[in-house]
Amino acid sequence: MGELILFHRKRAGLSREAFALLAGVGKTVVYDLEHGKETIRMDTLLKILQVLNIKMQFNSPLMEEYKQKQSKYLDS
Repeated sequence: MGELILFHRKRAGLSREAFALLAGVGKTVVYDLEHGKETIRMDTLLKILQVLNIKMQFNSPLMEEYKQKQSKYLDS
């Protein structure tokens, strides 16, 4: 995650300080994340990703299977 954020921040031409200001977080948060900190609050991560226009997607094969069964049941 840190490598992804660092890459995008640098490609955007933003210093850590400018990026932190845009995201509404402290520059230490940005530094820690870019250097592999393993824990971060979800709301903080979402702010950071939003500034960089990075989308997160969750996939659940179990949920997809459930939805398919529900759809088949409703179509019957």
